[in-house]
Amino acid sequence: MYPYYDHYRQNQKLINDLIKAINGEYSATQCYAKLAGMAPNEEQRDQINEILNDEKKHLRQFSQIYTTLTGKQPRPQMVEECGETYLEGLEASFKDEQKTTDFYHEIADEAADPVIKEVFRRAAYDEQNHAVWFLYYFGKEK
Repeated sequence: MYPYYDHYRQNQKLINDLIKAINGEYSATQCYAKLAGMAPNEEQRDQINEILNDEKKHLRQFSQIYTTLTGKQPRPQMVEECGETYLEGLEASFKDEQKTTDFYHEIADEAADPVIKEVFRRAAYDEQNHAVWFLYYFGKEK
């Protein structure tokens, strides 16, 4: 009945999801930088830094999409706690990456734009990969 209104609602949901994703990625970059500094050895530190670089890439990509849709720069905010110890940080990171994987798949499934769909599909794949690394290190350190 109101196709413009439906388009607006879909766009507004995408913008709200982007804000949530941007804040999540920003929080992850802060936490993973801290986590890398606590890593007990070079192997774990290097892998966490690789994950950190993926998160920075996601943050850039999501911010570009947000700016394209809104004409404004996002203002990322910390929305998650990092954990005080290395083990707490690994566990929190694992859980967050798992939830984020599902969230990004939902965004990809709902996106009409093929570029946005692919960016979030690829990010979901990365998040799943990150979760496996965090779980592996959590099991090793526990």
